[in-house]
Amino acid sequence: MVKKQKKAQESINSRLALIMKSGKVDLGYRSALKNLRKTKAKLIIVANNCPALRRSEIEYYALLSGAGVHHYNGSNIDLGTACGKYFRVSMLTVTDAGDSDINFSVPGQ
Repeated sequence: MVKKQKKAQESINSRLALIMKSGKVDLGYRSALKNLRKTKAKLIIVANNCPALRRSEIEYYALLSGAGVHHYNGSNIDLGTACGKYFRVSMLTVTDAGDSDINFSVPGQ
């Protein structure tokens, strides 16, 4: 069970690294809200220690704009490290996936 979860985490991290290299992303809460309002966002990745009010607000805006939300299985420090940054990242918005094969499907549709 733990081995499968760790492998899935490594898969997400490798896809995230590819998106950071070849795609277009925005880091942070405010830019996520701006992209969701403009309906440019395709996927929002949220760290697990993001405050509940912010998380629910992002989920609501994503539902309205048709973007997907993925809850990252790690803290904001882990998400920042996975992005290749030396600072904390609470959420990131994928506007263009580039060469990555990540899917943008919304689970409810």
